[in-house]
Parts: sequence; structure tokens; C-alpha cells
Amino acid sequence: MMGHAALPAVGDEVPSFRVDDISADKIKIMALILRDPNPIHFDTDAVRAAGLGDRYVNQGGVTMAYVINLLTRWTGSRSSVRSIACRFNSNVFAGDSVELGGTVIGVQSVGDETLVECEIWARRADDVGAVVAIGGTAVVAW
Repeated sequence: MMGHAALPAVGDEVPSFRVDDISADKIKIMALILRDPNPIHFDTDAVRAAGLGDRYVNQGGVTMAYVINLLTRWTGSRSSVRSIACRFNSNVFAGDSVELGGTVIGVQSVGDETLVECEIWARRADDVGAVVAIGGTAVVAW
């Protein structure tokens, strides 16, 4: 057991997690750290030329890190995360807030572990219809 006394059940909600006001400076810094040459992360002219508006685009890997933070807060340990898979269908921009959550869709014992499978989602909090991650699943050890 990683984080809680009660084992989750199918249908239980993963407690939501919110990242407020994605920072343009952090997007630029991550582009440097990741050596990501895509100018949509640090050049507003490139963002406009791509037809994406006028705010820097957050890296998909950083949005995936938000999913890891969601699962870590829930289970109490990063070591509990066994797998994550999701497809991004929308961008997160500088200034956006992102809300993440999920629902338990399976619980099974495998060897000496109890694995909890979740359907996960991420959406821009200022635009409830703008789901960022769809088809997302994660498996954590409980």
C-alpha cells in the first residue's frame, strides 16, 4: 500500500489536481533544459505563424509531468506509477490553468501488488470543453 488505507474501487474518482497560471518563463526555461528547438515554446512570432495564437505553447512532456503529479499526490509515492499512456489533442498555453483528474476503471492483484488502473484526463480549466489529454490511462500500485 502506497498512500491510503482504503483500496480504491472501480468508479472511485482520482482526487483532482490543478496547476494554475502556466508560466511563460517556465515554458522558455523548459525549452532550454530539454534542448527543444521548437520555437512555439519561446517565440510568439512562431506561435502566430503556426496559427496557434500569441502565447507560448507548453511542452507536452511538461503536461505529462502534471499527470505524474496527480498520481503522486493520490498514491503518496512516485514509485507507485507503473504506466501512463495518453494522447494530447489540444495545447496548453502560457497563462492557462490545467485541471487533471481521473476515474478508477480496474483493480487487480498481480503477484504481490495490487494494481489500480485509471482513466485520466487533463483539461484547460478556463475552457471546460478543451480536453487536453484524451484516451488517457494510468496504472499505479496501491
